[in-house]
Amino acid sequence: MRGLDKITARVSTIDAPVGTTVRFGTLAITVRACHKQPPIEPPDVAAFLEIDDLKPGEAAARVFTGWMFASSPALSALQNPVYDVWVVDCLGDPAAQVSPPADAGGAGKAASTSPGVQPGAAR
Repeated sequence: MRGLDKITARVSTIDAPVGTTVRFGTLAITVRACHKQPPIEPPDVAAFLEIDDLKPGEAAARVFTGWMFASSPALSALQNPVYDVWVVDCLGDPAAQVSPPADAGGAGKAASTSPGVQPGAAR
């Protein structure tokens, strides 16, 4: 993934292993699944993300839950006044599979059988 701090105009690369939480500024980003199209199909990458804003002195607030698509970042984007986050690629073993969370709205079952779902990380 990539992250933009709109205050400093700094762009950062974020490697987030599936199932773990990484920090970017006040954001806690958890990648639940990462899907990359096979080479014979048009290139696209999608990741199921949960993003919480952990501002000091405040309760954690969920600011994004859902699929982000590398080919269409505006289709399902994080709405935050300070940070932008977008998916760039899936890293890891392309032969391995991971199921997205059960609450992924039914899309999880179809994605879990796809050969492109990767347990490595989202970039």
